Amino acid sequence: MAASELYSKYARVWIPDAAEVWKSAELIKDYTPGDSTLSLQLEDGTEVEHKIDTQTNHLPPLRNPNILVGENDLTALSYLHEPAVLHNLKVRFVDSKLIYTYCGIVLVAINPYESLPIYEEDIIHAYRGQNMGDMDPHIFAVAEEAYKQMARDERNQSIIVSGESGAGKTVSAKYAMRYFATVSCSSGEANVEEKVLASSPIMEALGNAKTTRNDNSSRFGKYIEIGFDKKHCIIGANMRTYLLEKSRVVFQAHGERNYHIFYQLCASSHLSEFKAFRLGCADDFHYTNQGQSPVIDGVDDAKEMNNTRKAFSLLGINEGDQMAIYQILAALLHLSNVEVKEQSADKSSIMPDNAHLLVFCELMGVPCEEMAHWLCHRKLKTTTETYVKPVPKINAVNGRDALAKHIYARLFSWIVGRVNNALKSSVRQHSFIGVLDIYGFETFDVNSFEQFCINYANEKLQQQFNLHVFKLEQEEYMKEQIPWTLIDFYDNQPCINLIEAKLGVLDLLDEECKMPKGSDDTWAQKLYNTLLKRNAHFDKPRLSNRAFIIHHFADKVEYQCVGFLEKNKDTVNEEQINVLKKSQFEMSLRLFEDDEKAPSSTNKKSSPGRAGQKDTKKTVGLQFRQSLHLLMDTLNATTPHYVRCIKPNDHKAQFTLAPVRAVQQLRACGILETVRISAAGFPSRWTYQEFFVRYRVLMKQKDVLPDRKLTCKNLLEKCIKDQNQYQFGKNKIFFRAGQVAYLEKLRSDKLRLACVRIQKTIRCWLARKKYLRMREAAIIIQKHVRGHQARCYVKFLRQTRAAVVIQRNVRMWATRRRYQKQRSAAITLQCLFRAYMARQQFYKMVYEQKAVVIQKWVKGWLARQHYKRTVAAIVLLQSCVRRMKAKRELKKLKVEARSVEHFKKLNFGMENKIMQLQHKINEQHKENRELSERLNVVEKTQGVERERLSREIENLRRSEQEAKAKAESVPSLLEQLTFLRQELDTTRREKDELEKEAKVYRETTQEMVEELNMKNSLLNNEKDELNKLILEQTQQLTEIKTNVVKTKQLEKDLNEERSRYQSLLSEHLSLEERHRDLKEEMDLNISPSKSGHKRTDSNYSSNSSDFSLSLGSTDGEDSSTHTEDEDQSTVDLPVLLKLQRRIKELEQEKKSLWQQIDKKEEAQQEKAKAEEQKNVGRAELDLETLKRQELESENKKLKQDLNELRKSLTEESKDLVPPAPGSLPYQILLEQLNSSNDELEMRKEEVLLLRSHMVRQEALKYKLWLAYEGLKETNRLLECQMREQARIHSEETKTLQEQVSKFKKEKEQQQKLLAQSLLLPEDARIDASLQHEITRLTSENLVGQLTELMELQEKQDKTIRKLKKQLRLYMKKLEEYEGNGMNETVQLSYLQNAINITRKEKEYQGMLEYKQGDESKLLKNLVVDLKPRGVAVSLIPGLPAYIIFMCLRYADNINDDQRVSTLLNSTISSIKGVIKRRGNDFEVVSFWLANTCRLMHCLKQYSGEEVFVTCNTPKQNEHCLTNFELSEYQGVFGDLAIQIYRQLIKCMEDILQPIIVVSMLEHETIQSVLGSKPTGLRKRSRSSSVNEAVTVDALLQRLSFFHTTMNQHGMDLGVIKQVVRQQFYIICAVTLNHLLLRKDMCSWSKGLQIRYNVWQLEEWLSERELADCGAKETLEPLVQAAQLLQIKKKTEADAQAICNMCTALTTAQIIKVLTLYTPVIEFEERVPTTFIDTIKDILKDRVQSFALMMDTKKIFSVTLPFTASSVALETIQIPASLNLGFLSRI
Repeated sequence: MAASELYSKYARVWIPDAAEVWKSAELIKDYTPGDSTLSLQLEDGTEVEHKIDTQTNHLPPLRNPNILVGENDLTALSYLHEPAVLHNLKVRFVDSKLIYTYCGIVLVAINPYESLPIYEEDIIHAYRGQNMGDMDPHIFAVAEEAYKQMARDERNQSIIVSGESGAGKTVSAKYAMRYFATVSCSSGEANVEEKVLASSPIMEALGNAKTTRNDNSSRFGKYIEIGFDKKHCIIGANMRTYLLEKSRVVFQAHGERNYHIFYQLCASSHLSEFKAFRLGCADDFHYTNQGQSPVIDGVDDAKEMNNTRKAFSLLGINEGDQMAIYQILAALLHLSNVEVKEQSADKSSIMPDNAHLLVFCELMGVPCEEMAHWLCHRKLKTTTETYVKPVPKINAVNGRDALAKHIYARLFSWIVGRVNNALKSSVRQHSFIGVLDIYGFETFDVNSFEQFCINYANEKLQQQFNLHVFKLEQEEYMKEQIPWTLIDFYDNQPCINLIEAKLGVLDLLDEECKMPKGSDDTWAQKLYNTLLKRNAHFDKPRLSNRAFIIHHFADKVEYQCVGFLEKNKDTVNEEQINVLKKSQFEMSLRLFEDDEKAPSSTNKKSSPGRAGQKDTKKTVGLQFRQSLHLLMDTLNATTPHYVRCIKPNDHKAQFTLAPVRAVQQLRACGILETVRISAAGFPSRWTYQEFFVRYRVLMKQKDVLPDRKLTCKNLLEKCIKDQNQYQFGKNKIFFRAGQVAYLEKLRSDKLRLACVRIQKTIRCWLARKKYLRMREAAIIIQKHVRGHQARCYVKFLRQTRAAVVIQRNVRMWATRRRYQKQRSAAITLQCLFRAYMARQQFYKMVYEQKAVVIQKWVKGWLARQHYKRTVAAIVLLQSCVRRMKAKRELKKLKVEARSVEHFKKLNFGMENKIMQLQHKINEQHKENRELSERLNVVEKTQGVERERLSREIENLRRSEQEAKAKAESVPSLLEQLTFLRQELDTTRREKDELEKEAKVYRETTQEMVEELNMKNSLLNNEKDELNKLILEQTQQLTEIKTNVVKTKQLEKDLNEERSRYQSLLSEHLSLEERHRDLKEEMDLNISPSKSGHKRTDSNYSSNSSDFSLSLGSTDGEDSSTHTEDEDQSTVDLPVLLKLQRRIKELEQEKKSLWQQIDKKEEAQQEKAKAEEQKNVGRAELDLETLKRQELESENKKLKQDLNELRKSLTEESKDLVPPAPGSLPYQILLEQLNSSNDELEMRKEEVLLLRSHMVRQEALKYKLWLAYEGLKETNRLLECQMREQARIHSEETKTLQEQVSKFKKEKEQQQKLLAQSLLLPEDARIDASLQHEITRLTSENLVGQLTELMELQEKQDKTIRKLKKQLRLYMKKLEEYEGNGMNETVQLSYLQNAINITRKEKEYQGMLEYKQGDESKLLKNLVVDLKPRGVAVSLIPGLPAYIIFMCLRYADNINDDQRVSTLLNSTISSIKGVIKRRGNDFEVVSFWLANTCRLMHCLKQYSGEEVFVTCNTPKQNEHCLTNFELSEYQGVFGDLAIQIYRQLIKCMEDILQPIIVVSMLEHETIQSVLGSKPTGLRKRSRSSSVNEAVTVDALLQRLSFFHTTMNQHGMDLGVIKQVVRQQFYIICAVTLNHLLLRKDMCSWSKGLQIRYNVWQLEEWLSERELADCGAKETLEPLVQAAQLLQIKKKTEADAQAICNMCTALTTAQIIKVLTLYTPVIEFEERVPTTFIDTIKDILKDRVQSFALMMDTKKIFSVTLPFTASSVALETIQIPASLNLGFLSRI
């Protein structure tokens, strides 16, 4: 593709910029090859000319299309270069507030400097099990990928987290470990996950510190191996640390802190346990006050200290060791304040009474004098003698600091060892995931040994990263069978060789450290001599001889040689260490015991010479190099996953990206290298189907072939002429950089042209349609208008003739009247005008006389003013002339004064003259002051006089004007006076008349007022009465409202209590099952099994051991051998009895309340109803709370028993020997035996029902004794069980292998059929696929249908045989009847008797008789071995429940309490066992939920209580229970039903979970309505054939299956509605959560698809008449999210509409959807940030939850309303298929 095509007008490019690194611009005109400049226009409108290098002809990089900006994966960008990467990260981070982005295999994480709600546990569960490309980028996605690959590939994994300080490495590593701890289950008894997470606060306290770049910077590197067993559960962990920054212990720069633990210790110094350390504020110690920043904003050191201590305790470090650690740390703080005094240049000393030294020695347990001596002296050894030499002050201080660093490093290593021991597991580790949190590339103004080691480690990691990326690229090309051409990538092996090879930097450093007089300067000279000009990566600074430069992969770094040797040696005074080894403090001895072991071992191995003793200690560089090689070996043996953390700015500003800093880190961490490697090959990769769907618009119909691959080839050959720009792989098409952007341009151009053509056609059609409508309308209008005009014309003619006549007469009358008016008006005007002229003449004469007087005075005043102004002007002119002459004289004098002679003349006697002049000046000054004062006084007096005169003048003018006005008004006043006199006369007359009228009016008004007063008083009385009534009614209304509010609150509390009770019940039952399992394991360990019964995992009754024993026993065996476990697990009778007592009390209270209500019912009916509801609600609430309290206490007891059983089991598993009398297991058994005996004694006194349990307890005592005797044989039994399990396992593997081979054959057959169908044309292919699908479905259904048909055939054969026998019998009888006519009457009577007998047999009592001990057979056939499908199809719903209840009625009828309790308890245990074994089968769980509810309803319906008997028939009332009151078992079966309901919801959720997202979000009903966007390396997994078949119809089919199954099983309608509501809530929650975590799903078209899918769900509800179950309301958040994707999002009115619409969504969810909104096509736009800010402002006052995700684990509380059965018990027949022949109907 030519450059002229790409660099055309309006093309957008990136140009370099100093501030922003890269700046966007647009071409103003086309580029032609050979141009030296590009004409560009920046985004701000300025036009620039960009110069092009004529030699390289390098054009600026092109911008990606807007549709590709903001992608999850940087490799999805068509143009892969630095500005594109930077811009994409900026858009995601700043605009979309997304901190994670993929770059191929790397996760780029940018620190937001703000806590985000994206790490909660519901987010973890959302990412659990998802493929890496399915969800938005996240650290959890990387962790899930590592966990999945470990489980799938059986290969160890590593997560490498790197970045510079402050980029968020530690937090990322912490969240990765938290993910593993959450998704993994602990395989041991202790919670290993909590221990792994607890290691983080300890390591942060001891290894993290505040720096200028980060408040919680890790000052060491660590690699944590999290171990997993074969079940992929965490079993332990191990930690390796690298290069702790020991120098921070003794020195911190300004604005930095020491390690957090010191400040935590100082903040907790007020605690009593820390008083002995004599600590204080952190500012009091030298090691903690150098940075002058002891406090971190938002961090409470005292609270962090509590967290650290809790973490220590959780990891098993006892309180004594913790206090020893704190004691050593406190000693280091006191050591920092030990003051060294200088005695001379070579000598120093420490005062013996130094308080801090005394405290240090006391805490470390060493003698003070000896420590003070060796702090200021050192020992020198020669061949013959040993000298003790004093050291100067500087060396003594350095020695003190070296000792502190050494102690802290030893303490850090010891704590790491203890942490590893705590995390170590005894179980063999199967695999592990390593998390590497290591420092990134560092470069400062002054770089030393630490930076050198850090950058060396990063060189090694970068090399490993480059090789891994290169390897993955190569594997991808090989997999797709594309010709592999070698891509040139940066190999930093020469730089690594420079550092670690022989005669490298580290080798020369170690060699110099061995030299006696080695120094930093000599080492620098060796480096220059050895490496300079011989290695391209080594350089020397121009102005320094004590530094060197290394060209790293990220940048060149200058290192200062000062301190390299000292830090590499890491020397400390041996005598000081010897003093510490003599310490009386145990922890101090533990820290240095390794030093004692090391010399002894080395002395044994090494020769006795001196040289062998000197080289025992390794240098720091050598240790780091070895540990780094070990780390690289570990990483190379694992599958790595990379997380690159980026620090966006140096000011810790939230969501602010500094481009210069970001580009530096992107270059340093290898992101741009990854981009370069990808861009060098084929970075854009599309599957053939995706490519076809996206670019189908570029093809014509004739170009579309059945073979998608050939179709794509033809299109690419037509569009892209250069075949080197793309390659066809096996499954994908590979494009070079820029080709996808070119194809997108072609696609958008084609779509634009199509839009223009569509617009043209539609506009033409609209215009023609409009024209035709207008033409038709114009014709109609013309027709009506012309008719109207004709009628109007005729009317006009008639009116004209009439008007002429009227005009003639009117004109005559008007003319005559006008003449008369004019004549009278003229006379009046003449009169008035003449009077007016006379008055004007008089006014003129008076005016002229007064004007003459005024002119006389004014002219005089003006003459005076003119004279004054003339005098003032003359004076001013004179003063100006005089001033001008004085200035000329002054200039002459100045010229004379400048001459020398004149100066000499003037100097003669100048001093006297000066004095005289000074005196004159002073006098003149005084005179001037006096004159000025006088002048001021005169001016003031003149000003006052002037004001007074001006006021007088104004008064005169005012009086003059008033006089004029009065003179003018005199004649008018005279006229007015006459007029007023006339009016006065008239008013007097009118006044007299009015007075008369007023008298009359007063009299009438007084009468009216009296009447009104009377009426008013009456109305006031009525008003008072009405007010009283209103007040009474308002009081009643307020009481009613308060009662309604109270009842609503009670209902709410009741629902909450019910939900709590149900959750506690589920927890109680799970703990009960765990307790039972552990007890069974203990029974297996301590008791011999019965003959013929071996307990394995496949035994069906895992809930009750006694029931399994009863199943294995013979018929004659007594059923009284039930164990205590059954009684405690099935029915806890003390709790039930207490509940029963409480219910009776509540019933009594209820009766009394009813009586009170009856008394007050006549007066206040509404109030009585409210009180009734309130009391009933309270009673229910008290009952629920009582149940919850009892269950909580039982849970606590069970947990205690569980812990004791765990301890006993663990101890027995360690040594499998019989417990001797007095041992712990023996005592536990005896304690349990005694407690059971005590409970039996207590229960004997309470209830008669428990007599039988006493016998069982005695039997249990005997069995436990036998178990103790038979403990010696347990090992043999266990071996037998293991062999049996191995045999079973081998058989299962064989069957599985056979199934796998069968599936393989089917798969091969399907593949053949698919290949054949692909070769066919489209119509034939559709027919073939349909035929294939039909055959597959028929083959699947044949097996089930055959089995059902076989069963039906057997039943029909049996019925046919019976009918044939009856037919033969009747035939014989008929023959006998015909042959023997005499015996006719006898035969008739016989037949009548037979008929009567049959009628008597059909009158059953609704009971089933069974023998004692048949309970086990009954429940085995009816519960355990029953198949729900056959029962649901062929028999009445709830048949097992009816059969069990009929058996219960028989036990009640014969008054056998033992049979009643045995039958009910065994039923409960059997149902629990079935649910436990087959809890994942929806049909089984649904079947037993329906039957459990039916059995509970039967217990209520036939209990005889008035509440439940109302709906019964008389016959059903006769069948009520007579001897036993089983209300407590109603509650037990209710709890069991709740447990089964929760299991049903869990089973249903497991079935729906995999298909919800695919059907509701990913599937498109109309394929590629708007196309799909290009994706990067992380392809989504939904393109598989399995997922493509999952549509909304599949989801609806699954829901229909659930609904049909529940209806077939006879489940109550209320329960079905609650199940459907829960189903729809799960669908809504899962769909919305995935929508919030997937940026690619937040688009307009996806909102349309979601709304269509939701409509289908609502239609499904309407079809099944379930619209009122509340399921629609649960879908409201999803509907509003879909509407939010489609609604207009621009103006403030749109924002207000969104806020009013999205009431079911939280603010966080609304903001998240708007932020993630992504255009799929070029014509859409992103949501601007200003609009999102407007939404935030509007919603800031909304009170709601801040949670982002919906709780998918939420289960609504279930209610089980009573539903009476219409089935008559006497009509129920037992089918023969149930094998219950031992039951007989009575």
